[in-house]
Amino acid sequence: MENQLIKVLTNLGLTDKEAKVYLACTEKGVAMVSEIAKSAKINRVTTYDILEKLKQKGLVKYSTQNKLKYFRSTNPEILLEEFEKRTNDLRGSLPKFKILTGEINHPRIRYFEGLEGIKTIYADTLSSNTDILNFSNSLEIRKQWPNYDKEYVEKRTKKKIFLKGICPQDKAGQIVKSEDKKYYREMRLVPQEQFNFTNEINIYDDKVAIISFKEELIGMIIECKEIAKSQRTIFNMCWEFAEITNHQNKLKTS
Repeated sequence: MENQLIKVLTNLGLTDKEAKVYLACTEKGVAMVSEIAKSAKINRVTTYDILEKLKQKGLVKYSTQNKLKYFRSTNPEILLEEFEKRTNDLRGSLPKFKILTGEINHPRIRYFEGLEGIKTIYADTLSSNTDILNFSNSLEIRKQWPNYDKEYVEKRTKKKIFLKGICPQDKAGQIVKSEDKKYYREMRLVPQEQFNFTNEINIYDDKVAIISFKEELIGMIIECKEIAKSQRTIFNMCWEFAEITNHQNKLKTS
């Protein structure tokens, strides 16, 4: 079991000794360096140095009691998130590598099918360095992906990637808007009877992701600076229109 876990950890980028110390720390719960060193079968000085490196990576924490340091490991999910980030960073940089090698000199388009393919598109947005601009149908996406909020929205929130979205003013849209502050976003609702779009568009960095949830799950990512720029302009126009519409609805209600 231990050898298998060490292999998993080293595949994620830890050294053999870092993996052993991390496992020993996890097994001990809360422990001093000497206890962790004994369990990992590594000398105390080396173990302390490794714990400091793991601390810098966010994989261990420590507290001080009576001038003694007690270490504990963080949740293994931190490792998964770090690995996902590296994967997403590499995926997002692939077009740049291909441009350098002369493979492409035109907009890059990637196609995806099925729920797992759609999840890959959303994972790519988690590497965004800009706000995500979003046209969506809150009901349709959750029909196809019941764990959407937990598996994507919470991760985006944790990464502090802000989202500005426009969606139909139905029951699902109203629920989503009511949780804006919780999920680091701002949604604007438009009349469902006039603007009931069922697909989703995400604009981020130099990319535009288009996803269809009706009939079949398909999507694409278009990477092109000019296309993304134009889509941002269209979104901003719709964003202002949505604000005017909301204001008019409030006046009618009052």
